[in-house]
Amino acid sequence: MSFQKEIERRRTFGIISHPDAGKTTLTEKLLLFGGAIQEAGAVKNNKIKKGATSDFMEIERQRGISVSTSVLAFNYKDKKINILDTPGHKDFAEDTYRTLTAVDSVIVVIDVAKGVEEQTEKLVAVCRMRNIPMIVFINKLDREGKDAFDLMDEVEQKLGLTVTPLSFPIGMGYDFQGIYNLWEKNINLFSGDSRKNIEETIAFSDVQSPELEKIIGQKPADKLREELELIDEVYPKFDRGAYLEGKLQPVFFGSALNNFGVRELLDCFVEIAPSPRPKESETRLVDPYENKMSGFVFKIHANMDPKHRDRLAFVKIVSGTFERNKPYLHVRQNKNLKFSSPNAFFAEKKEIVDISYPGDIVGLHDTGNFKIGDTLTEGELMSFKGIPSFSPEHFRYINNADPMKSKQLDKGIDQLMDEGVAQLFTLEMNNRKIIGTVGALQYEVIQYRLEHEYGAKCSYENFPVHKACWVKPDDAKNEEFKEFKRIKQKFLAHDKYGQLVFLADSDFTIQMTQSKYPTVKLFFTSEFE
Repeated sequence: MSFQKEIERRRTFGIISHPDAGKTTLTEKLLLFGGAIQEAGAVKNNKIKKGATSDFMEIERQRGISVSTSVLAFNYKDKKINILDTPGHKDFAEDTYRTLTAVDSVIVVIDVAKGVEEQTEKLVAVCRMRNIPMIVFINKLDREGKDAFDLMDEVEQKLGLTVTPLSFPIGMGYDFQGIYNLWEKNINLFSGDSRKNIEETIAFSDVQSPELEKIIGQKPADKLREELELIDEVYPKFDRGAYLEGKLQPVFFGSALNNFGVRELLDCFVEIAPSPRPKESETRLVDPYENKMSGFVFKIHANMDPKHRDRLAFVKIVSGTFERNKPYLHVRQNKNLKFSSPNAFFAEKKEIVDISYPGDIVGLHDTGNFKIGDTLTEGELMSFKGIPSFSPEHFRYINNADPMKSKQLDKGIDQLMDEGVAQLFTLEMNNRKIIGTVGALQYEVIQYRLEHEYGAKCSYENFPVHKACWVKPDDAKNEEFKEFKRIKQKFLAHDKYGQLVFLADSDFTIQMTQSKYPTVKLFFTSEFE
């Protein structure tokens, strides 16, 4: 298959939502259709003892939440699909924001009963900022929930989207009978228990036909006809161009747990979703069809395999082909690296690949060369932009709880910080280490992983800080900066890369500092080079 065809058959997307809307379950069902797994496991259902394929960290299995972004790939209808399943829990939002830099489109999952929730709003705002094409999937239709039209209104108002339904529910909750597929003009009946099998659809080109009453009954048939007329009048016709520009969002209805409405979503998705798109670097726009390889690291995961203690850097290929054993330039370190066993993923299974194309995600074994945001090229000096570190919102001193294991603790902290799980600050005054995170749940994850993966124990102590500000003086030699450093020395620290950080205890302090030392600039993200 030609290079161009390989790019055109790739679909790389992320699934985003508020926790509990059914994101991981939907991922499982998509894999089921891709023939990638035989029996899907639900995250919380104890009857199915499998556990979800995409949740491979022990702490995720215990809590029934996804903590790290996993990468899954499968083939469906001659398309190569790469899914990035992201954590919905807000304490892990930073991981999700970074993952959104590596996708070409997004599926937003919404719970029929709860409607649009806060975390969904934040994530959709990031997608809108970058004009990422989105498809909305309204999930859990077999439960009592809001009216379909009310839900679509809510999506439009709260998320600022323009929607057009491509499938529509027949009834809801107890009366739920199935889905009318506007995209393919057919009816899909819901049998209630179809955990493993994929149910039959009935083609229906004419909803006026009396056959409809026979299948779903008189009242539901009349109601469906009314609703379809209303859709015709109220919502714009689907236009692929507008969807690709991020101006129109198709909506699908279904129940991921019962494997219902998922095939409709997938069939439409592979047809309309974009193949890999160009990406902005600091110097120019990089097109996927260029023949020189370029790619960037959007995630680092330590210890994917507990037996081997390995670290994997996830690289999204932007242009050209990535080949095994070929040297590539690591732009930040300005050195050439070769990779003898680049991995492609299928949930817990990894396989070594000889060649990867734009849109693919490759896992590279890393001995500490990579940090998030690094760029690999065939020699061109450029770096992709838009992969920031945010200012943390929680801060704690980290103490060694077992003096015999201080080496293990240092190594563990060092590797976990490289993953971007949290950020490490070292105080200038006494070299005490402080861990800053976006969410409080991160501390448990760090403590758990230090103990189980590195054999080190730690304890925490509160540290009253409101925000970390990266410091950049106009002139490092001027008196004002020296004065700032003398007065604020108790609150100055260095991040992992040696950049100076001011740990401010309140918004008021930040304002006072800015007015008192105007030549000392403060930033809330570390990407200000």
